[in-house]
Amino acid sequence: MEIVIIGGGFAGLNLAKELLNHKDINVTLVDKNNYNFFPPLIYQVATAFLEPSSISYPFRKFFAGKKNLKFRLGNLLKVVPAEKKIILNNGELNYDYLVFATGAETSYFGMENVKKNAIPMKTLNDAIVMRNTLLKNLEKAAICKDMRERRKLLTIVVAGGGPTGVEVSGMFAEMRKNILLKEYPELSTTASNIYLVDGSNAVLSPMSKASQEDTLDALTKLGVVVKLNTTVVDYVDDTVYFGNGETIQTKNLIWAAGVSAKFFEGMPAESYGRGRRMATDAFNKVNATDAIYAIGDTCIQLTDINFPAGHPQVAQVAIQQGLNLAANFKLMLNKKMLIPFKYNDKGSMAIIGKNKAVVDLPKPKMHFKGFFAWIIWLFIHLISLITYRNRVKTFFNWMIAYFAKDHSLRMIIRPDKKIKVDKKEI
Repeated sequence: MEIVIIGGGFAGLNLAKELLNHKDINVTLVDKNNYNFFPPLIYQVATAFLEPSSISYPFRKFFAGKKNLKFRLGNLLKVVPAEKKIILNNGELNYDYLVFATGAETSYFGMENVKKNAIPMKTLNDAIVMRNTLLKNLEKAAICKDMRERRKLLTIVVAGGGPTGVEVSGMFAEMRKNILLKEYPELSTTASNIYLVDGSNAVLSPMSKASQEDTLDALTKLGVVVKLNTTVVDYVDDTVYFGNGETIQTKNLIWAAGVSAKFFEGMPAESYGRGRRMATDAFNKVNATDAIYAIGDTCIQLTDINFPAGHPQVAQVAIQQGLNLAANFKLMLNKKMLIPFKYNDKGSMAIIGKNKAVVDLPKPKMHFKGFFAWIIWLFIHLISLITYRNRVKTFFNWMIAYFAKDHSLRMIIRPDKKIKVDKKEI
């Protein structure tokens, strides 16, 4: 059985790992990057509290010595279902079964100026761009004599009140308190404002009311200005425009407000559902196709009675769908009855700052906050990293940051503009 997996995130990699060393199955994993990375900790790379290698690992290193797993670096250009093949930017691959595990990309809701000027928070590259941008703006502010321009350089607006928005806002607030004035004494007389804006009436809207209230209280005490029922409608000339007519002047709009799945040439239009996600049956087979499956954020499955509107786009869904599909591939070989996917919600959590987090557990229904919730968040994220090497490096960096209230990773490292980029790979 030749299985081709497009995407090496939570869903794709867990599917591949579960099929490891199966004598009747060959797996080829295709990804546009040559590494796997851990999205929940992207914001810590973006704020220079972790280095990129702490949350990433090369696919080929991971696959080394695993006889039935192969890696292919490439971008998917087209699917040809009738011939059971895919066309990449650097060749073709044939398959018996094709699995989309391509995740989601940043959605700007059609706002071109926001897309052009805001800083996204989705990929490792986004995190490095954000780190460089914020550090450069701090250096500019340190020598800027125009107070109005300096305030724009120091003001940060985070759009999106989900876990990413909350976590990055809290991190910025703690950096302002513990680092900014110590390393940038030139800025001691200038206020630096941090805004978190969201279109709903609460932060962390999918979580419990207790978590929402605790998070709002913690962010407010950290000095973050939280603006709810407020949507961004434009961002031009260093000014963020909101739907209620208000504006904020800033050079730092961080976009954590939405995601959408991707369209792929060759896939039938009827295969797509809400949010451009591929609609699947209970076994993750894509509607109107044969031998094509989708798992994780890129799919929407309406067959789970506990989630009639589709599963949330979170890591646990992707992991569990990857494991379930792997089990079904093995059952197919033995011509046994397949197992429909049913999501086991293990809870949700978000970190706000040092010793501050919220955790919701569904069974039994429990809510934690503060230091204990913070410890739970650290433990779960640490053990979820792909290798022991990642876990050790991340734990070491966290310990330094915890006791020193600082880290020495704030370096502006960027590629030479003279390096030529193959446009086919973009």
